[in-house]
Amino acid sequence: MPNELNNILTLDSDSNIETQQSKEDLIWHEITNAYRTRRILTGILGGIERLEGGATIAIIYYKNFRVVIPITEMMIYLIQDESHNYGEISLRQNKIINTMLGCEIDFIVKGLDSKTRSIAGSRKDAMLKKRQIFYFDQDASGSPKIYEDRVVQARVIAVSEKVVRVEIFGVETSIPARDLSFDWLGDANERFHVGEHILVRILSVNAEDPDNISVKADVKSVEGNTSKANMALCKVQGKYAGTVEDIHKGTVFVRLSIGVNAIAHSCYDNRQVGKKDTVSFVVTHIDEERNVAVGIITRIIKQNL
Repeated sequence: MPNELNNILTLDSDSNIETQQSKEDLIWHEITNAYRTRRILTGILGGIERLEGGATIAIIYYKNFRVVIPITEMMIYLIQDESHNYGEISLRQNKIINTMLGCEIDFIVKGLDSKTRSIAGSRKDAMLKKRQIFYFDQDASGSPKIYEDRVVQARVIAVSEKVVRVEIFGVETSIPARDLSFDWLGDANERFHVGEHILVRILSVNAEDPDNISVKADVKSVEGNTSKANMALCKVQGKYAGTVEDIHKGTVFVRLSIGVNAIAHSCYDNRQVGKKDTVSFVVTHIDEERNVAVGIITRIIKQNL
C-alpha cells in the first residue's frame, strides 16, 4: 500500500524522540548558564501584558521560553519632538512598545524559577553592557568599535510613515524619511519592516557615558544615489510614466520609471491625484542642484483606488 511508506518506523526514531524531549532541558541549561555569566541573550518581543496591579510587562520569546521584562527595564526611549506626540507620560511607553512588537530584543536574565521555568529579564542591563563594549571599550588601535562614518548593521525596531527607528548596538535612534533613501519615499513601511537588519552609516556619536549616548545615522549614503546617474536619461519635454510617492502642500512627488525623482505643482487630469497613482509626467526643466525633474502631470494612467 502506498500510504505505508509515509509511516515507516526507522532505527533512529528513539533518538529523535529523546532529542525532542530533551530539547527544552538543553535550552533551559543554556539560559541558566547565561544567568550565571550575565551573558546577553536575544529574543523576539512577542507581546505586552498588563498585570492586576496595573504594571505593564513585555513578553519576550527565547526559543519557546517566555521571558518577562517589566516596562521599567525595557529602556524605552521617550522621543521629544512634535512628530512623536505620545500624550501623557503614563501612556507614552505603552504606545512606543506597541510599535516594537516583533522586533529583536537583547536581554540579561535577572531571575529564574526552575520549578515553573519562569524567567525575568532586563533589556536595560543588556543595552548598557553593549554600550560599554561598542562605544567605550577600545580595540587594538585605541578606538571604539562604533565611530563616525563607519557602516554598521542595525536592527529595525519600529516603523512609521516618515521615520524608521533602529537600535545600533544598544543605542536607539530615529532615521527620518529624507535620510532613508535618495529616492522619493512616501511611506517607509513599504521598504522597511520591524525585525529586519539593515546597514546604516554612523553620522555622529555623542557618548558621555553609557547612560548618555546619542547617535545619528542614515541609510541612503550606504545605498548610494542612483537618481543622479539616471538623470542623464531624463530630457526636457520628455514624457515619462511615474508613480506618485507623496503629496504635500500641493506639491506632488513622483518617482519616474527611468529612476528619477520628480515634482509637479499641477495636474491636467480632472480627477484628484493620489498616492500610488500611475501618472504621465512631462518634464519642463531639470533642477540640477536638487537633482530633481520638475514638470506637469498630464494625466492619471491608473488610480490607486
